[in-house]
Amino acid sequence: MHIHKYLKALAIASTVGMLLILLGGALVTKTDSGMGCGRHWPGCNGQLIPDVITTEVLIEFSHRLVTGAVGIFIVALGIWAWRSLGHVRETKFLSFMAIFFLVLQALIGAAQVKWGQGDFILALHFGISLISFAAVLLLTLLIFEVDRKFDTDKIRIGKTLRFHTIGITLYSYVVIYTGALVRHTESSLVCRDWPLCRNDEFSLPTNLYEWVQMGHRTAAGLIFLWILIAAIHVIKNYKSQRAIYWSWIIALILVTSQLLSGMFVILTKLNLYVALLHSLFISLLFGLLCYMILLLSRSRGEN
Repeated sequence: MHIHKYLKALAIASTVGMLLILLGGALVTKTDSGMGCGRHWPGCNGQLIPDVITTEVLIEFSHRLVTGAVGIFIVALGIWAWRSLGHVRETKFLSFMAIFFLVLQALIGAAQVKWGQGDFILALHFGISLISFAAVLLLTLLIFEVDRKFDTDKIRIGKTLRFHTIGITLYSYVVIYTGALVRHTESSLVCRDWPLCRNDEFSLPTNLYEWVQMGHRTAAGLIFLWILIAAIHVIKNYKSQRAIYWSWIIALILVTSQLLSGMFVILTKLNLYVALLHSLFISLLFGLLCYMILLLSRSRGEN
């Protein structure tokens, strides 16, 4: 079945656009630009288009514009894919997920602007956006799979790797949430050393902010070890299944990059570019883990 080239282009644009939304949201948080447009939504400081442009206004208003434009792309993609690829098992579910969670994250963002939200609720914002990104990414992969006939329908995954795949994907959301909580509680530099809060002594955290920071570091360290264990298992047992093999190799590279960028966020005292890379790596890792869940759902298992 031949898929229209414009559908592929729309899928790529939507995937890149969702990444821009994720990074734009991280940029808004990291630069404290959330109130750049005041308590006004969808307008900005009482105007449809603000006439006074500060750095905070530019960052917040640009994020809103990108979200709105990409939202149109994703709705169009979901409807088009549903009509063109509705016969493919995962298409309708992914189309719904992409649109639903995009709208949900936009509403949470709007609610924060209008009425304010607690830190623990705001931390969900990034995670919800990630689910929409993952759905768009998988929808894009489905569109390209139809033409290229990848061998992913012949996947066989054993019980051990099934456990690792499901467990790591679910646990990654804990890591993502704790990372978002670090940003929203402004706990990023409460511990200025790495890997310990204070390298000259080992002690338990003494306040909420230290618990949030060190809790995230612990969660990130554990997911690195877990993905390393899973990758070693795959290298030993799945060399003949290229999609599985390379997915876990890339996952190991991404989680290592995530760990190192997290370290440099502390050592560079919140360098903005390093912090955005930190958000990029976890977004790509989560998307890849969701892709491996998709492969798992197609697996025939092993004898």
